[in-house]
Amino acid sequence: MRSDSAALCAQFQELHREGCFVIPNPWDIGSALYLQRLGFRALATTSSGLAFSRGLPDTDWAVPRDLVLSHIAEIAQAADLPVNADFESGYSHDPEGVAENVTLCTGTGVAGLSIEDATGDAEKPLYDLPLAVERIQAARTAIDASGRGVLLTARAECFLVGHPDPLNESIRRLQAYSEAGADVLYAPGPRSRDNIRTLVQAVSPKPLNLLM
Repeated sequence: MRSDSAALCAQFQELHREGCFVIPNPWDIGSALYLQRLGFRALATTSSGLAFSRGLPDTDWAVPRDLVLSHIAEIAQAADLPVNADFESGYSHDPEGVAENVTLCTGTGVAGLSIEDATGDAEKPLYDLPLAVERIQAARTAIDASGRGVLLTARAECFLVGHPDPLNESIRRLQAYSEAGADVLYAPGPRSRDNIRTLVQAVSPKPLNLLM
């Protein structure tokens, strides 16, 4: 854990209050330092970038949890910027496991982390909403117990898994995750300006993350 982690958490929170900003995705220490030198104000790890750099598929838990934690810690320690961890679905199906793993992630020095609601099961690609909410609540409780001020982003994967009504289902889920304690909401996949505007308005006043 770096000595300035609390300051980086506060810096990351302030960025989310200021307005829009771009957060790029390094896949190793070298790319993290390069992006920092380009002037970006924060970084976010990428599960796909890590997986592909190891010759593995970008599927849930293809990269073992402990390797993911080590990778997150490397980037968080190397960069003098707030780092958000792509923590996939928390490396556990049940809320208790999510809480345990989130506690480990907060110890890497990150300023934020994201938890998604994709199951990795093609037959049932999204967690049922009640369980998905419990998982976000568990992450929130673990972060609060850490006392580290880590920002929690909750992801609705409806657009990416081919849900028949991705916009409305994303809104339903993101609003529930907001109530469950998420600081930032995220629905990767929308492409139209109207859909993006609708999502921003639906989760306001909390910030919405977009994948570009």
